[in-house]
Amino acid sequence: MTREQGKGVGFYFRLSTFAFLLICALAGGVALAQPYPARVVRIVVPLPPGGSNDLLARIVAEKLAPALGQPVVVDNRPGASGNIGTEIVARSAPDGHVLLMANTAHVINPSLFAKLPYDTIRDFAAVALMSSAHFALVVHPSVPARSVKEFFAVAKARPGALTFASAGNGAPHHLAMELLKSMARVDLTHVPYKGAGQFVPALATGEVSSVIGAINSLLPHVNSGRLRILGMAGNRRTQLLPEVPAIAEAGLPGFALDNWGGMLAPAGTPRGIIDRLHGEITRALREPQVAERLASQGIEVTLAAPDEFQALMKTHMAKWASLIREARIKLE
Repeated sequence: MTREQGKGVGFYFRLSTFAFLLICALAGGVALAQPYPARVVRIVVPLPPGGSNDLLARIVAEKLAPALGQPVVVDNRPGASGNIGTEIVARSAPDGHVLLMANTAHVINPSLFAKLPYDTIRDFAAVALMSSAHFALVVHPSVPARSVKEFFAVAKARPGALTFASAGNGAPHHLAMELLKSMARVDLTHVPYKGAGQFVPALATGEVSSVIGAINSLLPHVNSGRLRILGMAGNRRTQLLPEVPAIAEAGLPGFALDNWGGMLAPAGTPRGIIDRLHGEITRALREPQVAERLASQGIEVTLAAPDEFQALMKTHMAKWASLIREARIKLE
């Protein structure tokens, strides 16, 4: 082979190698540029079915599926005060196909557990603040109290005799009542369950005396007379039950519980996917029928952009840490 022929072979070899690498790069680019979502989207609810978070997730899933062009399923993974389901999402690929339906417990848990298998803030990307759930102090009719002040009087007359339910140690229901106990200086006995689906029937039958819980799961029993509502746990009354005073105005000034619901994704999820999800979720929650359906269950649509939601989580985490420290609340 002459030198000229060798140069020609080398040129064609380099050209073919370049073409091969270019094809691979283009193929890789096509793979990376696949439209989102490419498969089923899973919303992990770290609580049992039946609560306000579960309801919100299912309503949003119904709307997201046609908007995204892929099935959207709700996956309930309860346990360990929400930590089991939350860890699943923290360890999932940051591609928008596994999401977390979080609530206030997400920012409470760092103050209750010495060590978590994830970082509450760094391991998640905020997608959308979605709702505020109205909580209320509700009792079984066997409790001889028709107001917040009367409830405190009964509790003081019978220390430890009245019980209260929660969705588990460290759940918002638990901490709300612990805060109430601390502020009102009453002694109540905690009875943890595995979610609203368990404690609501227990309360309705008188197995447990009271709860501070989301009114969406309690209202049917209140309306039927099987339960009695004494006061709203937020800082104001709700239009759904305008005749029911807030606990703060009915006997315990300064008491308030913030309980929000919002969607999170694993940290590192591309901003384009975050924005797409935020837009679709916001669009769904702004539909009048959706807002009305949620309002009838005591859930108020409360929207915020990803960055605002991220900042809110940090603020609420600091607030709950202070309250838990001051009230000396510890897991049993």
